[in-house]
Amino acid sequence: MPRTDPDQPRATYAAAGVDIDAGERAVEGLRPFAEKATRPEVLGGIGGFAGLFAAKWSKYTEPVLAASTDGVGTKVAVAQAMDKHDTIGLDLVAMVVDDLVVCGAEPLFLQDYIAVGRLVPEQVAAIVSGIAEGCQQAGCALLGGETAEHPGLMEDGGYDLSATGVGIVDRERMLRPEHVRPGDVLLAMGSSGLHSNGYSLARHVLLEIARLPLDGHVEEFEHSLGEEMLVPTRIYAKDCLAIAAETGVRTFAHVTGGGLARNVERVLPDGLAAVIDRGSWTPAPVFKLIAGRGRVDRPEMERTFNMGVGMVAVIPPDDVDRALAVLTARHVPSWILGEVSRLPDVGGADTGEVGARVQLRGDHPRF
Repeated sequence: MPRTDPDQPRATYAAAGVDIDAGERAVEGLRPFAEKATRPEVLGGIGGFAGLFAAKWSKYTEPVLAASTDGVGTKVAVAQAMDKHDTIGLDLVAMVVDDLVVCGAEPLFLQDYIAVGRLVPEQVAAIVSGIAEGCQQAGCALLGGETAEHPGLMEDGGYDLSATGVGIVDRERMLRPEHVRPGDVLLAMGSSGLHSNGYSLARHVLLEIARLPLDGHVEEFEHSLGEEMLVPTRIYAKDCLAIAAETGVRTFAHVTGGGLARNVERVLPDGLAAVIDRGSWTPAPVFKLIAGRGRVDRPEMERTFNMGVGMVAVIPPDDVDRALAVLTARHVPSWILGEVSRLPDVGGADTGEVGARVQLRGDHPRF
């Protein structure tokens, strides 16, 4: 056994970079947020080895659980640079719950995972406050999570986020691509901005090529660039469930990585295609700024960013007016985006991708 120097200080977990006491303080600071983001089915509070949820199966004829896991990508780099951490949790919730509602599932609960270089209880509390607010907006419970220090792997002040959400839907009420029919209408729900996709390209263009300061005022935004890049992702969960309750909506498409065309194509059955009219909306100024400063081609913009459309509902023609009225009452910007057709009826692709079944035609006004 090797001999040790008696004068050598004793090694501790804290000296290695992990502060257990800070972790315990952080957990105590998170309790108020978890208590606000709850549902009647939640049993107990945070601090246990597992979150407990007493699902009310009797409400359903044949309950189906839906699960989704996601993160927020390199948008966290902007939050860290701005030292503003109370909205990034909203993005995390949105990316998870808005995937769940695509099939008609009601979000039940969410669990988060936060990895940090060095645990700062105040920073983690700010992050979780946003997660809790997002859960409240989505109507789901924050059932628990994990915060882990990774010294040597991540820098002090650095962190990354992910979360898993679980929802439920009756099998007979599930929304599926096979329900879509020719003549169905694509209804757009406006995004709040960049949401949480394409930030590697956005940061490359705006911060590296254009060298714009995050704290610099941008006339088109009426606030700083950093504030624009941190606008939280819109959470559509309750809006989609309201549409599902009052119309015969076929399905939804959550517009995230891959852009509008690719995500709409994911909810079309074989043999059907769709045409989207660019002339039906004007993308927000942030998209024009990225395209102009980076000389980004339109196909690259459209497969990277949501371009102003965060969610698409596929609606039978007779239900369009009712769906628009529901969204208007809920203060969600919405409009008719396009239409579903049989595949042979669609020609003249303008997506930059050969064989794409979702085609964007025309030009955006004032873009």
